[in-house]
Amino acid sequence: MTPDSPIPRFHLAVPVDDLAAARRFYGEILGLERGRSARSWVDWNLYGHQFVTHLVPGHRGAAAHNPVDGHDVPVPHFGLLLTVPDFHRLADRLRAAGTEFVIEPYLRFEGEPGEQWTMFLTDPAGNALEFKAFADDADVFATD
Repeated sequence: MTPDSPIPRFHLAVPVDDLAAARRFYGEILGLERGRSARSWVDWNLYGHQFVTHLVPGHRGAAAHNPVDGHDVPVPHFGLLLTVPDFHRLADRLRAAGTEFVIEPYLRFEGEPGEQWTMFLTDPAGNALEFKAFADDADVFATD
């Protein structure tokens, strides 16, 4: 997705307890381009979306979970729908960086409507992220 896309882009701001750790994670590990910043926040280009990390001392991510396909999915979480090749490139990048996954990359709902590759991880502040990929974009909103 490019900035001149006719599809609306989202803006999401999340709390982090250490901006230097957020810069390393989002900039170096995920490879996101950094935008504007100040002492208490950093803008990131999350595949054409405006994602902001805001310094909130003492913040730690939520510990709630919901069972999905035999895994405890962290809630809340955010992330992106990628192409299958981009998903696997990101998974390889994260593995090479020594990322500890909450849920390792795997094929969820195999052979069912909504089949998707998915992986969950947390940033240094404990915010949960999910990246997923559908072989068929029509499956994004598939019903049973």
